[in-house]
Amino acid sequence: METVTLEIIHKDLESVKRELMEIKKHMVDIDSIITEDDYKALQEYKIEKAEGKLTSHEELKKELGI
Repeated sequence: METVTLEIIHKDLESVKRELMEIKKHMVDIDSIITEDDYKALQEYKIEKAEGKLTSHEELKKELGI
């Protein structure tokens, strides 16, 4: 059975840290991923905005008497 020394543990830990840093470099922020449905909704919003079909929050509150 191999004797585990602090030096071996330290080297292994440094190796794991390097691997983790490499993994982090290639990770994608899940919040930055847009689904096909999200993309379609965004396109629809842009069209409706350009056509003046949207109602602002303030206008809606006035209409509802809030």
